[in-house]
Amino acid sequence: VQLQASGGGLVQAGGSLRLSCAASGNIASVNSMGWYRQAPGKQRELVAAITVAGTTTYDDSVKDRFIVSRDNARKTVYLQMNSLKPEDTAVYYCNRDRPPFVIWGRGTQVTVSS
Repeated sequence: VQLQASGGGLVQAGGSLRLSCAASGNIASVNSMGWYRQAPGKQRELVAAITVAGTTTYDDSVKDRFIVSRDNARKTVYLQMNSLKPEDTAVYYCNRDRPPFVIWGRGTQVTVSS
């Protein structure tokens, strides 16, 4: 199974980005999935999750700004990020929303300038 996150980039504070996570195999269509991020010097943290049925949960730091969604037919999970803040700067990854995790992909860098 491979997970490929994409869509990151450099954006000014207040801007938006949409991340995509494409998965080989069926992982993204039969599992609850999560978006994680890891800032320099910090541990990786779960910021958003979505069940197969579409129920979503968010960390307080991104609630009301980020929206997670999925397309099971395309085996893809998305993260719409709005009202971005400099503290959102990190490498973003997708994976199952809980262990056991599959091998982590390289992630996609999001940099928010002030």
